[in-house]
Amino acid sequence: MDNVSKAVQYYENGYKCSQAVFAAFAEQFGITEKQAFQIGACFGGGMCKGEVCGACTGALMVLGMKYGQFDLIDTESRAKSGAMAVKFLDEFEKRKGSYVCRDILGCDLRTDEGRDFARSNGLFRTLCLEMVRTAAEILTEMLGGDE
Repeated sequence: MDNVSKAVQYYENGYKCSQAVFAAFAEQFGITEKQAFQIGACFGGGMCKGEVCGACTGALMVLGMKYGQFDLIDTESRAKSGAMAVKFLDEFEKRKGSYVCRDILGCDLRTDEGRDFARSNGLFRTLCLEMVRTAAEILTEMLGGDE
């Protein structure tokens, strides 16, 4: 199963958007599925505050695994990871209009009313699923061609 399908399946099975995207790619970077689900658990729903879309934060975690700086003197990887994050977010925004959860959903998940609106309108099943798919597709494209 490809990573896009895996991310979609994880989300459809009940994992948060951030968990679904991160876990779909994590094992190829030495993170177990369990670890990915745990690490990604607090980033869904724009960190539960409608901020940056959880599917995007899951993707950014993967990009960090691939390009992230771990050696303080390695300024090249620091610049590369930042550039890849910006590239991902710019492409996501181009395709979806925003990478901010509350803008995408059209409601504020910080409020009971916003969460109720999202649930009653099926946004988590429809829009969020589409965001997971899009994030995984962009990530697949970016990882396929190291730049």
